[in-house]
Amino acid sequence: MEILHNNGFCVSLIDINRTRMNKLVKVGSRPRQIAWGMSRICCEQSPGTSSKRYERYQRQPQNVDLPELLPKKKKKPFPVPIKKMLRASRQDKRLARMRIEKPLEPPKNGLLVPELIPVAYEVLDNWKVLIRGLSQLLNVGTVYGCRKCPQVHVGPVGHQIQDCYGTGSQRRNSHHSWVRGSVNDVLIPIESYHQFDPFGWRVKHETRFDYDRIPAIVELCIQAGVELPQYPSRRRTAPVRMIGKKVIDRGGFVDGPKPHRSEDCISLLAELDTFSNQQGQSSTPSNVEELAEKTLKAYLNVQRGVARLMRKYTVKTCGYCSEVHVGPWGHNVKLCGAFKHQWRDGKHGWQDAVVDDVIPPNYVWHVRDPTGPPLRSSLRSFYGKAPAVVELCVQAGAEIPEEYRPMMRADVVIPDSEEARLAA
Repeated sequence: MEILHNNGFCVSLIDINRTRMNKLVKVGSRPRQIAWGMSRICCEQSPGTSSKRYERYQRQPQNVDLPELLPKKKKKPFPVPIKKMLRASRQDKRLARMRIEKPLEPPKNGLLVPELIPVAYEVLDNWKVLIRGLSQLLNVGTVYGCRKCPQVHVGPVGHQIQDCYGTGSQRRNSHHSWVRGSVNDVLIPIESYHQFDPFGWRVKHETRFDYDRIPAIVELCIQAGVELPQYPSRRRTAPVRMIGKKVIDRGGFVDGPKPHRSEDCISLLAELDTFSNQQGQSSTPSNVEELAEKTLKAYLNVQRGVARLMRKYTVKTCGYCSEVHVGPWGHNVKLCGAFKHQWRDGKHGWQDAVVDDVIPPNYVWHVRDPTGPPLRSSLRSFYGKAPAVVELCVQAGAEIPEEYRPMMRADVVIPDSEEARLAA
C-alpha cells in the first residue's frame, strides 16, 4: 500500500508475511510446544529525503560552540602532528649525515613565489581598508573594554554577564568594570620584527632595538613581495642552500639600512598600524551600512589572503605567549614571561603559527537587539559569540556572514527570564 503526499515524497506500508514460531513452554507439569503467528508492518520512506535534510543541517547547523580556551599552563597544540615533524627531522638528519643538500623550493630557499605577489598586495590593501573602516565605525558604534580583564563588549551599554576573573572580581561579584575601548580592543595588534634579510643575522636580545616593530601581517606581505620604501627587504636572485639545519650558502650577510622615523614612515604607519588609528581621529561616515559591508568584506579577504600566504611562507609563534615572528626561524629575544619562562631563560618556544595567531578573532558576545535590555547571566547559554570586528560591522548594518551565523546563534530563540528555567 502506497500513500502519495503533496510535497513530493512517497511513503509505503509493507506487510511482512506471517511466520509461525514454536516455543517450548511448561504448562502444568509437562512441557508443551506452543505456536503462534506474528506479523510486522514497516514504514518505508523515499531514500533521499532524510539524507538531504541531514546534509543541509551539516552544511549550516543551528549553533556551533566556540573553540575551547587553551590553559595557560600548557603549550599550544602543534598545527602539524608531532609524528610527521619527527619523521621529517629524521629524514633531514639522514641527508645531513650523507652530506646531501636539502631540497628547497621557493620561498623556503629565499626566493619569491611569483603567483603570491598579487595576493600580498591585495592583503595589504584590504588591511588598510579594514583599519580605516574600524576607526570610522567607532564613531557610530560603541566598544567597551574591561578595566580588570581582557574581555571586550560591542554594544550601547556593557553586558551584565558575571564572568570577570580580573583583580577584585570577588568584590564585584564577577561583574565587569567597563571603560570605552578603541581599535586595539576590536582588532588585537600582533607585531613582529622587520628584518631586511630574514635568512641573515638573527635578532638577538642585545640588538632588538635595531629593528622596527610593525604589524605581523605587514611584515608577511613585505616578505611575500610587497615593496615599501620605508621598510626595504632583500630580494635574492640565487637560492639559499642548506644541509640539514645548517645554511651553507646564503649569498653573504648584508646589513640593511638602519630604521629611521621620517615623515613618510610616520604617515605609512598611520595607515597600517592600529595604534595610530584611535577613536575620534577619523570622521563620521555618511553611509554607515555601506561602510560596514566594505569593512567586513575587507576583514574576510584579509583572513583568506593570510591563509594563502601562510601555506608557503613560514610564520612562527611562541607556544606559551602571543609573540609572532615572520621568517624561517624565530628570534632570540628573551622577553617571554609565560608559563615556566625561567626554565627557558626567557626565550620563546617557537612553533609553526596558524591564522588565529596572526589575526586573533577576539570573540565577544553577540547582541541581537542593541536597543533592548543588556545581556544577563541567566540567559548566557542562549547567546552566541562572534569576532569583535564582525560584531561591530553587523551592529552597524552589515549582513551576517554565513560562516559566522551558527556561531552567533542567529536561529536560536532567546526565551524570557521566566521561561529560561523551563527550557530544556
